Amino acid sequence: MIQILRLVQIWVLDTRKPGFAEECARQSNVVAQSDSADQAINDLLDESLRNIDGWAD
Repeated sequence: MIQILRLVQIWVLDTRKPGFAEECARQSNVVAQSDSADQAINDLLDESLRNIDGWAD
């Protein structure tokens, strides 16, 4: 049998660490504030939403 998959090991943050959820919320807020201040991103997202017809067909 030909092997087409291989093992990949990655390290991820420990979600059990105290303060993890708060840090996620902090980073999410930073990104949201940055994105809301960037009109080019807002225009791109608005244009993308106008072009989703038929994606689920």
